Amino acid sequence: MGIFTRFRDIVSSNINAMLDKAEDPEKLIKLMIREMEDTLVDLKASCAGIMAERKKMERRLQELTLRENQWDGRARLAVEKGRDNLARDALIEKRRFTLMVASIEAELMENGNLVSRYQDDIRQLEGKLGQAREKQRLLVQRHVRARQAKKAQEEIRRMDNYETITKFEQLENRIERMEAEADLVNFGREPSLDDEFEGLAADDDIEAELASLKTGKTETGNVSISS
Repeated sequence: MGIFTRFRDIVSSNINAMLDKAEDPEKLIKLMIREMEDTLVDLKASCAGIMAERKKMERRLQELTLRENQWDGRARLAVEKGRDNLARDALIEKRRFTLMVASIEAELMENGNLVSRYQDDIRQLEGKLGQAREKQRLLVQRHVRARQAKKAQEEIRRMDNYETITKFEQLENRIERMEAEADLVNFGREPSLDDEFEGLAADDDIEAELASLKTGKTETGNVSISS
């Protein structure tokens, strides 16, 4: 397939429509991007070759123009010297170079048009490639989100699974049993001597606080009567 045929096929393609019909859009977009990149490389290489050829033709044109001017000068010199036959021969040579100059100039114009065409094609293909890469980025993001959503749903289903719920219930029952066993550690044990004295001290503190509250209440009532 020629490079321009490949270029036309790529530029005229509808990326969205092709991806919508594809069984594996991600794989297809990768192939499309690879094809675009390869075609872009070929276009740039061809354009560079034509531009290099243009420089050669420009150097050749300078050489031919110089020879044309030389023969023109010789013809004028021959006329000045009265050497018409020699002047005629010089003009014939000048014309030969004039024709070659005209041919090179025509080739240079065609070469310039071809370079412009290549440059336009390169810009179009780079734009198309940018669209494809953006499409690839969006597809990757969608794939990641879909994978995350699938994983979340699988985790939800796993948590709703009967075996999982049973394991949680078993763990809860085990904790409740350990708490009950902890409560029974001191159940029915006779208080020690230290415990009894600590209890007495706590009772004394409570009685003292209660007496303080009563005293404060009585003083407040007496103040209200005297006023």
